[in-house]
Amino acid sequence: MESIAAWFKRSRLSTLFNVEREEVPAVAAGVGMFYLLFAGYFMLRPVRETMGIAGGIDNLQWLFTATFVATLIALPLFGWIASKVPRRHVLAWTYAFFTLNLIAFAVGFVIDPDNIWMARTFYVWLSVFNLLAISLAWSVLADVLAASEAKRLFAMIAGGASLGGLTGPILGTTLVAPIGHAGLLLLAAVLLALSALAAAWLHRWRDRSPQTESTLFASDQHAPRGRPLGGHPFAGASAVVKSGYLAAIALFVILLAVVSTFLYFEQAKLVAETFPDKVRQTQVFGLIDTVVQTLTIVIQVFLTGRIAERFGIGVLLVSVPLAMAAGFLWLAVAPVFAVLALIMIARRVGEYALVRPGREMLFAVAAPEEKYKAKNFIDTVVYRGGDAIGGWVKRGLDVFAESPALAMMIGAGIALGWAATGGYLGRRERQKEAAVA
Repeated sequence: MESIAAWFKRSRLSTLFNVEREEVPAVAAGVGMFYLLFAGYFMLRPVRETMGIAGGIDNLQWLFTATFVATLIALPLFGWIASKVPRRHVLAWTYAFFTLNLIAFAVGFVIDPDNIWMARTFYVWLSVFNLLAISLAWSVLADVLAASEAKRLFAMIAGGASLGGLTGPILGTTLVAPIGHAGLLLLAAVLLALSALAAAWLHRWRDRSPQTESTLFASDQHAPRGRPLGGHPFAGASAVVKSGYLAAIALFVILLAVVSTFLYFEQAKLVAETFPDKVRQTQVFGLIDTVVQTLTIVIQVFLTGRIAERFGIGVLLVSVPLAMAAGFLWLAVAPVFAVLALIMIARRVGEYALVRPGREMLFAVAAPEEKYKAKNFIDTVVYRGGDAIGGWVKRGLDVFAESPALAMMIGAGIALGWAATGGYLGRRERQKEAAVA
C-alpha cells in the first residue's frame, strides 16, 4: 500500500511546485548547485561595485572594455577545456581554476588592500567569472534535462540561485566589517567548490535516470557526457555564425546587455553622488540585492514554470523588455535615485525570474556542443561585447548630449528591439521543439 508520505508528496507538493516525485533529487541537486554559486557571487558583487567606484566613475567604460578583452582571452581556454575534458567534468575543472583565483586575490587584498590596480583587476575578473561560471551551471542543467522537463523545472531550480542571491548580500554586508574583503573572497572560494560537488551529483542523477524522451538529440548518442565534446576552442563562435537560431539568441543577449549597461551607469553615478562612503556603498548595493532576490524567488518558485508551460517561453522573453521601455521613459522625466532604484529592482527581478530562465530554456532544444560551447560564447563574449558597446554609447551620450534624457529615450528604443527579438525566439523555440517531438 502506498505510504501516506508518498501520497502527500505526489498529490500536494508535486502539484504545488509542479515537480514529479522522481525529479525531486535532480531539483535538490540543481538548487544546491545554484544556491552555493550565487551565494558566493552575490557576497562578492557589492565588493566589485565598490572596486569599480574606487577606480573612478569616469573610467567605468574602460573597465567594461577591459572585461570584454579579458573575456576574449578566457573563452578559447574554456573552449579547449570543453573540447578535451568529458562533459561531466567541464564544470569541475573550471570551478577549480576559479577557486584558486579567489585565493590569490584574497592574499593580494591582505598584502595591499588599497592598490587601485588590484581593485580594477578584481572588478574585471569577477565580471568574467560571473558570466562564465553561471553560464556553465546552466549548461549542465540544459545537458541533463529534456525540453519538457526544462519548462517545468528550470525556474524552480533557479530559485536556488535567488535564495543564494538573497543569502550572499546578507553575508557580505554582515561580514565585510569583521573579516574584510579578503575574508569574503576566501568564503566564496569554499562555496564555489561545494557548488561543483552539487553539479557532479546532478550528473550522477541523470546516469541513474536516463532520458527516454524523443526530445533527445541523436548527437547525444555520439557525444555521451562521459566523453569530451571534441572540436576546436572556437567552435562556439562558428556555431553561432552558422545558426540563425543561435544568432537570434546572441542578438537578444546583446540588447539585454546594452539596456542593463545604460541603467548600470546611472546607478553608479547616483550612488556615488548620494553615498560617498565605501562601506555605505557596499551596504546599499547589498540592500538592493536583498530586495531583488526576495521578490525573485517567490516568482521563480510559484509562477515562472507555470507561465512557460501554459503560455510559452516567448511571454518570459517579451514582458521584461516592454517594462524596461516604460522604465526608461519614466527615468527620462524623473532622473532621481529613488526612481532608478525601482527600475533597477524591476529589471533585475524580471531578468532573474523570467528572462534568464526563459533564455536558458531556449538551449534545451540545442545540440550538446551548442549547450556548452555556443552557449558560453553567447553568455560571455557576446554579453560582454554588448556591455562594452553600451558603455561607450552611454558615455558618449553623457558627454556630448545636451539633455541626459536623450540616453533614456534611446534606451527605450533599444528595449523595444529587445522585446521584438524575444518574441521571435519564442516562436522559433516552439518550432524546434515540435520538430523533435
